[in-house]
Amino acid sequence: LVKTHNLLTTRNYIFGYHPHGIMGLGAFCNFSTEATGVSQKFPGIRPYLATLAGNFRMPILRDYLMSGGICPVNRDSIDYILSKNGSGNAIIIVVGGAAESLNCTPGKNSVTLKNRKGFVKLALRHGADLVPVYSFGENEVYKQVIFEEGSWGRWVQKKFQKHIGFAPCIFHGRGLFSSNTWGLLPYSKPITTVVGEPITIPKIDNPSQKDVDFYHSIYVDSLIKLFDKYKSKFGLPETEVLEVN
Repeated sequence: LVKTHNLLTTRNYIFGYHPHGIMGLGAFCNFSTEATGVSQKFPGIRPYLATLAGNFRMPILRDYLMSGGICPVNRDSIDYILSKNGSGNAIIIVVGGAAESLNCTPGKNSVTLKNRKGFVKLALRHGADLVPVYSFGENEVYKQVIFEEGSWGRWVQKKFQKHIGFAPCIFHGRGLFSSNTWGLLPYSKPITTVVGEPITIPKIDNPSQKDVDFYHSIYVDSLIKLFDKYKSKFGLPETEVLEVN
């Protein structure tokens, strides 16, 4: 977990996490556990990782998720945390969601963001600052079978995504005892999560589409600048470009 700027405890924040990867391991390890010392790096900030509401319908899993400060990624939960829980809260939203997971593969750096603007509207309604976050290596820890657009496999994945909320991915990692066998354990590749500079957001009770578009464009530019600034430091060539879909 790499900290680039201090966060004020008098403000609330929405972290936009990119990319989703297969399981969002960087988001979970960094913001739902103390594995990388998030409370020491951002003292006074309470992180809440947001995930699919359907995960909270499963006994035991629900309690496990809540013990890590994970909350449903729905408007009611986010509204409560940002309006009735004081200041110093940071909600981490994996903006690309299931759609982004369908395209994650080793060696590819792309995000699904162009038409994802709901998180910006929430930030404006509550005056919560936006923070771009990029995890270098998130797409490297699993290998996935990518179905091309128009194929039967992609059709099935999109149907699941539309009606159930997640997209079934065909992927594999390493085995339990050997990296040369297939299994569900992630490959031992580093994931480096860089938390960028917060973007100051005004509080607008009923933001217009123009307001949302304006701050969304600022957010996209900030994410690209964050990626370009740190890409060579974490193993990518200077020629690498972040693909924004």
